[in-house]
Amino acid sequence: MSRILNLISIQLRKDFTACGGISRLPLRTISCTPSKHAEEGDASSVLRKRWKDTADTVIIGGGCVGVSLAYHLAKGGMKDVVLLEKSELTAGSTWHAAGLTTYYHPGINLKKVHFDSIKLYESLEAETGQAVGFHQPGSVRIASTAARVDEMKYQMTRTHWHVTPQYLIGPEKVQDLFPLLNIDKVLAGLYTPGDGHIDPYSLTMALAAGARMYGAQIYNPAPVTGLKPTSDGKWDVQTPHGTIRANCIVNTAGFWAREVGKMIGFEHPTIPVHHQYVVTATVPEVKALKKELAVIRDLEGSYYMRQERDGLLFGPYEKMEKMVLQDSWVRDGVPPGFGKELFESDLDRIMEHIEMAMEIVPVLKKADIINVVSGPITYTPDLLPMVGPHQGIRNYWTAIGFGYGVIHAGGIGKFLSDWIRNREPPYDLIECDPSRYGKWTDVPFMCAKARESYGFNNVVGYPKEERFAGRPTSRTSGVYELLKDKCSMGFHAGWEQPHWFYKPGDDTGYKPSFRRTNWFSSVGGECRLVMEKVGVIDLTPFGKFIVKGMDSLKLLDRLFANNMPKVGQTNISHMLTPAGRVFAEVTITQMTPGEFLLITGSGSELHDLRWIETEAAEGRYDVDISNVTDKIGVLGIAGPNSRKVLQKLTDEDMSDAGFKFLHCKNIQLAGIPVRAIRISYTGELGWELYIEQKNMAAVYQAMMEGGKDEGIDNFGTYAMASLRLEKGFRGWGAEMNCDTNPLEAGLDYFIKLNKPADFIGKAALQEIKGKGLKRKLSYLSVRTDDVDPEGNETIWHNGKVVGNTTSGAYSYSSQQSLAFGYLPLELSSVGQQVEVELLGKKYPATVIQEPLVLTEPTRTRLAKKAKA
Repeated sequence: MSRILNLISIQLRKDFTACGGISRLPLRTISCTPSKHAEEGDASSVLRKRWKDTADTVIIGGGCVGVSLAYHLAKGGMKDVVLLEKSELTAGSTWHAAGLTTYYHPGINLKKVHFDSIKLYESLEAETGQAVGFHQPGSVRIASTAARVDEMKYQMTRTHWHVTPQYLIGPEKVQDLFPLLNIDKVLAGLYTPGDGHIDPYSLTMALAAGARMYGAQIYNPAPVTGLKPTSDGKWDVQTPHGTIRANCIVNTAGFWAREVGKMIGFEHPTIPVHHQYVVTATVPEVKALKKELAVIRDLEGSYYMRQERDGLLFGPYEKMEKMVLQDSWVRDGVPPGFGKELFESDLDRIMEHIEMAMEIVPVLKKADIINVVSGPITYTPDLLPMVGPHQGIRNYWTAIGFGYGVIHAGGIGKFLSDWIRNREPPYDLIECDPSRYGKWTDVPFMCAKARESYGFNNVVGYPKEERFAGRPTSRTSGVYELLKDKCSMGFHAGWEQPHWFYKPGDDTGYKPSFRRTNWFSSVGGECRLVMEKVGVIDLTPFGKFIVKGMDSLKLLDRLFANNMPKVGQTNISHMLTPAGRVFAEVTITQMTPGEFLLITGSGSELHDLRWIETEAAEGRYDVDISNVTDKIGVLGIAGPNSRKVLQKLTDEDMSDAGFKFLHCKNIQLAGIPVRAIRISYTGELGWELYIEQKNMAAVYQAMMEGGKDEGIDNFGTYAMASLRLEKGFRGWGAEMNCDTNPLEAGLDYFIKLNKPADFIGKAALQEIKGKGLKRKLSYLSVRTDDVDPEGNETIWHNGKVVGNTTSGAYSYSSQQSLAFGYLPLELSSVGQQVEVELLGKKYPATVIQEPLVLTEPTRTRLAKKAKA
C-alpha cells in the first residue's frame, strides 16, 4: 500500500502514446469557434470539401456512435448522409475511453447490440484497411459470494437461448484465464469468449473511413448553431458554413446532447460523470506471460481490469456517495472548446477499490502507476442510452446517454440505420426508447438516479429490482398518500404503484431474491381476495390518450388490426409494424361518436403516442390527439363482490344485463363523475374507473367504506400478474413485441384480416399466414421448488435449446408455476414435455391447455348456457 502510494505520479500527459496506446491523439484544447472564412460562408476552404445543402439524414456528433451510424446508413444504401462534428472526431468521451468490449449484458435485448458490435469490429479492419487494435482474450466476471453465484446462474439461463457463448466456470479455470489472480475468495466466474478491448480512436477512424467509402460526408469543424423544423417534417440544420435541409436529424452529441436538445425545446436527461481509470507501467509478471490476460470484472470490488501492453489498466466505479457528477454542465452548459481535455484526478475517491484490486491481483502492490485518466462519460437516470425517434416532434432521433459507448457503437449504429431506412425497429429495444422519460424527469431526479446508477454499477442484479433514489417524482396518483405506508411500491414510468400490500406479521419492505421471498405468501392472499371477495388496485400509471375529430375512425382503422368498437363499447386492439410485428397493445373505447379513449401500458405511453402522432401527421388526418395520462387517475375493482360494492355507491344499473362486459358508461359514484369500463386484467368480474386525479381519493375511500361487508381490500401488480397468467392473458413486452407477430402469439381473435381498412402490417401478416408459422406461444406448467419462472429463461428438449419463456409466475389457484414460452410448432402440442432452466437447474415442464382458470365472463356465459 505504502509503495504504490509513493510511486503514484499523476501525470495527465499531453501524449498518451506512452500509456500503451490508449489514445493516439495529443491532448489539447479544441477551439469550436468558427474561423473567419467560415463566418464568411467559404465552407470549402475550411472543410476542404464541397458543402451539401440537402441530406437524407444529418448526424450531429462525431464520436464512435455517430460515426457508426453514418457508416451503417451509407453502407445500407442511403445516398445523402452527412455527419457534423463541432471540432474533431472522437472529441468528447470516445478518445479517452478504456475501450472494453463484451458480449455480456444483464438485459435481453442489448445482448443483440453487443453481439452486432463485436461481429462488426472483428471484420472492420479487413473491410476498411484501417487497423482498429482489437484484442479478444475473453472476459471473466468474478463471483466471490453465494448471491453472485446465483446471479451468474440466473444470467446463464437468460443467455443460453441467444447466440452468444457464455460459461459458468470454477476458480481454477478463472485462474487459467488470469494467472495473476489470487483465487482464495473466488467461488466461480462467468466466462465470455470473444470479449476484450479495442482502441476507441482507431475504431472511430475505421468507421469514418468506411462511411466515406460508402458515400457519407463528414464535416468538421462544423458546429450546429440552430435547428429549425419545417412544416413538412424536415429540418433546417444551421451551421457557420451554411444550412442543410435534412429529412431527419440524429442527435449523437455525447455530453453536448442536452445543448443540442435545448435548441428544439427538449431537456434530455443526460449528465456527465467523472470516471477514472489507472494505467500502470510494465509489470514483469505481465510481460512474462505467453498469452494476453482475459479482462476481469471483480464485482465485489466494483472494478474492471485488463492488460495494457505489458502493464495493467483498471477502472473502478465508486460508491454513490463518493462519485462525482459534472452537474455544472447541466446548469451552465459544457465549457466552450472542451473536447479533448480531462478532469483533475482524485485517487482518494478510488483508494478502497485500489486496495481491493491489490488483494485479488497482488502484483499491483509493486506496480508503478504512470497515469490516472479522469474523463467525462454520460449517464442517463437508468444507465441505458436513449435510442430512437423522439416523441413530440417529427423526424428527430437520438442516440445519446451512452455510459458504454464503445461496445454499443457498432450495434446501435446498425439498429438505428435499419430503423431509419425501413421505418420500423429491427427488434425490440423499448428499454432504450428516448421517450421513456417525460416532464417528470427533472434535474434533481436525474442527478439522484445517475449517482445511484454509477454507484450501483456492480451490485447484484436481482429479478424485480427496485432502486429508490429520486423517488417519488411529481408523478403520484391521487391515492398515493393513502397507500404509501401500506405496501411495497414499484416504479413505473415515473409513477409509484403498489406491488404488494403488507399484512400484520409480514416481513415488510423490499427484500430482493432469486428465489421466493417475503412477498410470496402475501401475494397469494391478494389473489384469493380477488377470486373470492373483492379487491382494489391503483392503475393510474396506464398511458391514456383521447383521439377525436373528423378522421379519428379512419386513422384508428389504419393503425389497428381490430375493428373499432361501437359507441359505448371497448375492445383490445393491436398496432402492427409494416412487417407485421406487434408494436403495441391498446384498449380502445369509443366514448361518443368519433371520440376514442386509448389505454396502454405505463412503459409504452410515449412510445405508442409517437407512433400514433407520426401516422396522423404523415397521413394528414384531421384529428386531435391529447395525452391525458397525468390528469386522469384509474382504480380497478375486481372480484365476485365488486358489483355489490359499486351498486351501493351508484344509481346506475350494474347488473350483468344493465352493464355488459366490454361496455363503458359515465356514472356517478358516491356523487363523483366516473367513466366506468367493465373490464379487468385479472380476468375476474371487474371495472376500471377513470376519475379526475383530484377526486380519486374520495372514490377510493367510498369504495373501501362501502365494501367492508363484502371483505374489500387492496391488491397490487404482483397479484394481477399471477391472475392474468392463470387466465392465459398475453402481456405486451413479454408475449408480444416487435420480435413477434400476432399469429404466433395466439392473438388471432383480435386480428381482422378481412376488415376493409388497409391497416399497417396487413399485407405482411397475410404473407406470414400464407407461409405458415414456425413457432407458437405455448402455455407451460413447470414443476419447480422454491423458484418460479419470470420470463426470458431457456427452454430445453433432449439436451438442446428449443425456445424461451416470455413471462412466468406462481398460480396460487392451482398451486403450481406457470409460464408462457415460444416453442417450435412440432413441440407445441398439449402434453409435450420440455424443461425450463432456472438458476442452473432444468425443471420438468408440460405444455398444457390454456387457460388454466376460465375468465369470469366465460364462466358466466357457460353457466347461462348450461342452465338454458
